[in-house]
Formats: sequence, C-alpha cells, structure tokens
Amino acid sequence: MSAAFKLKVITPEKLFFDGETENIIVRTTVGDVGILAKHIDYVAVLPSGPLKVKMQDGSFRTAAVSGGTIKVSKEGVVILATAVEWADEIDIEHAKRSEEDAREKIKIHTSGVEFDRAQAKLKRALNRINVSRNG
Repeated sequence: MSAAFKLKVITPEKLFFDGETENIIVRTTVGDVGILAKHIDYVAVLPSGPLKVKMQDGSFRTAAVSGGTIKVSKEGVVILATAVEWADEIDIEHAKRSEEDAREKIKIHTSGVEFDRAQAKLKRALNRINVSRNG
C-alpha cells in the first residue's frame, strides 16, 4: 500500500479539492507526470489537460484543468488552476459550443492577440470534451 499525501487544487473562485491521495497524474508542458508520496520537490506549468486523482476508495477520478501550476513539496501538492472541473460535471454541449466558437474566431481573427485567445479557448474546449468522454 502506498503512502498518502495532501493534495489541494485551488482556482481563483474556490478550493476545488482538499484531501488525501496516494497518486495523481497531471499533464505538464513536458508531458504527463505521476506524483506519489515523498516525491522530490517539483514545480511545473500546467497547460489545459487532464488531472487524475486516486480517491480514498482506490478509484481514480479525472478532472479537466485549464492551465495553472503545480508545486510538490514535503508538505504536499498544491495545484493552482485557472479553472478545473470533474469529468462527470462537464457540460459537454457547452464545451462543443465553445469549440465551434473558438474555431470561428480563429478563422476571422483580426489581430495576434485575438488569434492567441481563440487558440487558448479551443484548447480548453477540446480538453473538456476529451476529459468528459474519457474520464
């Protein structure tokens, strides 16, 4: 049996998760990283991607993270996320509409900033759709 560690997932709006876990898998800018108890100190940027958390009953629960950072230390793991939601709580129709809107904005962008925002919106929408289907 693995040792447990403290995990906090925080967004600007709320404390999304605050509890014990034995394992998480999170997408970073350099690939997916698994974190277990006593992991070395670590900090990374999180793009839009999945977060898998091992729950106390042994099952994994998946969430869609829309960017942020992760900090691992001896005190535990803290994820500061722009937004995050559990896979089973994602409004798939809203995510699909966001995807369509982002694709349209990419086509008609008038500036680099608009293009960058539309691309970020598209990545978030696709992540939410992916996590909803596979979570």
